[in-house]
Amino acid sequence: MTKVSTRSFSDLLINIGIILALFAVLFLAFFFVYLPFTTNHGQTITVPDVTKLSFDEMQNLLDDRDLRYEVSDCTFVAGAQPLTVVLQYPRANAKVKEGRKIYVTLTKRVAPMVSMPKLVDLTLRSAELNLQSLGLEKGETIYVPDVAKNSVLRQLYNGKEITPGTPVPKGASIDLEIGDGLGSTMFEIPNVVGLPLDEAEAAIRGSNLKVGTKISVDDPEKEVGTVIKQRPEARSGERIRVGETMDLWIVGPIEPDQ
Repeated sequence: MTKVSTRSFSDLLINIGIILALFAVLFLAFFFVYLPFTTNHGQTITVPDVTKLSFDEMQNLLDDRDLRYEVSDCTFVAGAQPLTVVLQYPRANAKVKEGRKIYVTLTKRVAPMVSMPKLVDLTLRSAELNLQSLGLEKGETIYVPDVAKNSVLRQLYNGKEITPGTPVPKGASIDLEIGDGLGSTMFEIPNVVGLPLDEAEAAIRGSNLKVGTKISVDDPEKEVGTVIKQRPEARSGERIRVGETMDLWIVGPIEPDQ
């Protein structure tokens, strides 16, 4: 009886050992054979740089690399072509597995509108910062004779003066008319009485002066559009400073400035 019991116990230990060995083999096979095979362990793809590419170019490049994509955001970038990639995640040269999704940010087709700020009377530097904060571009800087040195005198868009609050597309170029600080120069007051309004305005601006208030008056003896009075008047010995304004009285109705 003792020998039979000993033999049975030995067989039990052998069976347990065989079972444990099988579990060990299955365990190792699962982690070192099955998982690497199903997850492509050790097989990675280098993420290409798709920034600055068009949407179609990006799509073709990622398809060739067996990578997917998703547009995570759209933004506006001044000067950039619409539907161009500006950001990506994961970043270029990162190592990922096949089928990984790449998140991209594209530029918008249409620029959003922003409200034109009031830049007049600001310094040139302050005006530049204001434009930058709104996503607008500073265009040409035009210096004109005026005592207000480096101060914004007029703000222009597409060659025309633009009033604060007017909607403009983000990225628009705004020209600034700036005083050059030479407004202390004195000279005789030009006489524009008797001239048509357009010639009077040209003469005033040609003298480095500004056209001020235009007042409509009735005078049946004068042709419509003729300047019949100016202030300050062109008297002998009277002088005016560069950059100052001249008010005009004109016969007939006055068309608003464009």
